[in-house]
This record gives sequence, C-alpha cells and structure tokens, in this order.
Amino acid sequence: MPLVMNPSMAQLFNLEGKGAIVTGATGGLGRAMAEALHDAGCRVVVVGRSERIFELADEGYLPLRSDLTLDGEPDRMVDKAIQSLDRLDIVINAHGIVSRALAEEFPLDQWNRTIATNLTSVFQTAQAAAKHFLKRKYGKIINVASMLSFSGGLRAVAYAASKGGVAQLSKAMANEWAPHGINVNAIAPGYFETNATEPLRSDPVRNQQILDRLPAGRWGKPSDLKGAVVFLASAASDYVHGIILPVDGGWLSR
Repeated sequence: MPLVMNPSMAQLFNLEGKGAIVTGATGGLGRAMAEALHDAGCRVVVVGRSERIFELADEGYLPLRSDLTLDGEPDRMVDKAIQSLDRLDIVINAHGIVSRALAEEFPLDQWNRTIATNLTSVFQTAQAAAKHFLKRKYGKIINVASMLSFSGGLRAVAYAASKGGVAQLSKAMANEWAPHGINVNAIAPGYFETNATEPLRSDPVRNQQILDRLPAGRWGKPSDLKGAVVFLASAASDYVHGIILPVDGGWLSR
C-alpha cells in the first residue's frame, strides 16, 4: 500500500509559501535542489553567473545573475532576492567549481579561484542570509559539501580543501546560530551524473572503480537529492544542526 502521511506529518514537510534562494542553479545538482523546493511550494530565486540563469524564468523561478566571488556581491544578492520574494526562509549554497591536476603541478590561480568560489563565497552568502534570519529567529541554510569533505580524493587538491572547509564551516555556523532558531547543515553528494563528473564517467577504469565501491551499484541522479533537500529545508529538521548528510549510494559505508 502507498504511504499516506497524516496531516500533522505532512505539515512537517510543508514548504508552501516559503521564500528560498538556490545558488548554482544552472548546474545539475543545484537545478535539482531548486526543483525540489519549487515542487514543495516555495517561491525560489535561482542564482547563477551566466545568462543561462534567465532561461529558468519560464519555469516559474525568479532568476538573478550574480558572481558571488565579487566584493560585496553576496550581500547585494541576498538583498535583491528578498526584494523579489518579500521574505526569505531558506538558502542553499549549491554553487561550486572543480579543477583537476596533480598536487605538485596545481596552478595557484586555480587554487585561489576554487577557494574563493567554493568556500569564501559560501561563507559570505550564509553570513548575508544570517543577518536577516537572526532578526526573525528563524532560517534554514543548506550548504553543499562532498565526498571529498571526508576523504582527499585524487587530482583535486583545491576542491578537497574547499569542501573540507564547507563541512567545518557548516558546523561552526551551526554552533553559533542554532540558539537563534537558524539551522545550518550540509548535504554531501556522492558520485552523481553531472557535467563535472563526466571525465570520471568517460574513463572506463575509473568509472568501474567507482561502481565497484558503490553498494547502490549506480551513479546518483540529481533527483536523488530532492528528499534530503526538502527534509533539511522543512520543519522536519528543526532539531537538526551541524550535520553533513551523505547522499552517496552507500559510498562511505564500504
């Protein structure tokens, strides 16, 4: 028989009328997270660096172009989003980049760009949102960590450093803001079918190594993140603070 939630249980996951920001929304994972909130009843400002973000307007989203690595831009973006939404309840930091090279050859400019994008701008965006959330004594901040928040990976030294930082950043902010009604948590996606992982999936040796370790026996699809997103964005997670939630097909368990 299908699971039917009683009204009180359904209310725990109800996001109807909430206002949300999702950064990195033109990417596969960010797009799926925006869809999860939109389908759950949120009004969603989607944020991206390229003109492609405006293509989402036809699907009921409120697009906003912003480069969050620019000085002062996270504050400006959050202010503009609140003007569009009239309220802000949820922020998902799903933007990020990855560059691959041997650690001894990794270019410093790529290191700086990766840290600025994946860690510094995530902190500044969360900080900008918290200034509003602290006044209301309520808010949900969801950062996007990685399997490399737990391990070092290969040929992705800056990405691993930045995502390890995201995990610790999420815990540190949770420690300070939990008493003020703000939930800060992170989702750690495993190996998902995205443009960023195409080089791994197209490498027959590396692809098979990954599949051999996955208890689920397959790469994740962006839609596999939707349940975790709604959980962490809703009242169902009101007593959940500072977790790094793996959505990884069992990768970490093996």
